[in-house]
Amino acid sequence: QVHLVESGGGLVQPGGSLRLSCTASGRMLSINTMEWYRQAPGKERELVAAISSSGTTNYAESVKGRFTISGDIDKNTVHLQMNSLKSEDTAAYYCRTKVVLYTTIERGDVRGDYWGQGTQVIVSS
Repeated sequence: QVHLVESGGGLVQPGGSLRLSCTASGRMLSINTMEWYRQAPGKERELVAAISSSGTTNYAESVKGRFTISGDIDKNTVHLQMNSLKSEDTAAYYCRTKVVLYTTIERGDVRGDYWGQGTQVIVSS
């Protein structure tokens, strides 16, 4: 089992900044990607940013230029630096990781997909 723990959420004024962190722990062979999603009340969960084990990053259009995902996959940690926050960024933010749990000759790579419990971000004056 892989566990994800997020931290760094809170209340911030519009234009402010927050830094979210997510650390994965548990038995796994490797991490393929670490991702941040968010879900605002009454809306579907959406991808905010992702980073692969090779360092390739991907962002939602709504956060490009304002948010930066970074981290050390080898240390099982990812961060999301959020700048110039807007009220529409208010949401619960969730970390997700896709991993290789183990590999066998018969089955090849056995993969897992795990979510954290989320951290709340509120952007309000």
